[in-house]
Amino acid sequence: MKLVIGSKNLSSWSLRGWLAMQLTGAEFEEVLIPLGGVDTARRIREHSPTGKVPVLKCEDGVIWDSLAIAEYLAERFPEAHLWPRGEAARALARSICAEMHSGFLALRSHMPMDLQRHKPLAKVPPEVETDIARVIELWTLCRQGFGQDGPFLFGHASIADAFYAPVATRLRSYAVELPPLAKAYVDTIYQWAAFQPWLQAALAERP
Repeated sequence: MKLVIGSKNLSSWSLRGWLAMQLTGAEFEEVLIPLGGVDTARRIREHSPTGKVPVLKCEDGVIWDSLAIAEYLAERFPEAHLWPRGEAARALARSICAEMHSGFLALRSHMPMDLQRHKPLAKVPPEVETDIARVIELWTLCRQGFGQDGPFLFGHASIADAFYAPVATRLRSYAVELPPLAKAYVDTIYQWAAFQPWLQAALAERP
């Protein structure tokens, strides 16, 4: 399997696909295309039919979009339990991933992922505050309902954590004040062994 991704400091969707790959425990080749270069679009088009990353290339063909990649991996590696155990937990996990996939536009726009940043916004727009409040609400719902067996959203690490890890990095990068449960979850993401190699590589990237 070959996963095509963008710059690790900036590409939040690439991080989601990459963490899903890590959850499988399977070996894969990583193809990193730096974003913002004069030939970035051309290089991505060589792999991606949409001109976007991430893209998973495997014997079953080309799979684009982070959620499609995650679903494919969950089916291919059922023993890895990429989705949480239990019908109710899986239903909630899929719901919050779908919400992330299609929502939180203000948060993405005003607080793009930047792992090298350590500075708050001068002023947080109201619509961003609304998005942050919703994220905290979702994290609380998952942790209180299904997180008794571990520090992740559903106890053990899952696709849900892969999808919300980039949000956790935003909240730290922009120094957002958080209630204890949300702060503890951000700490969990930064302590996650699967995330550590990505973080170190992102911090070493040059603009």
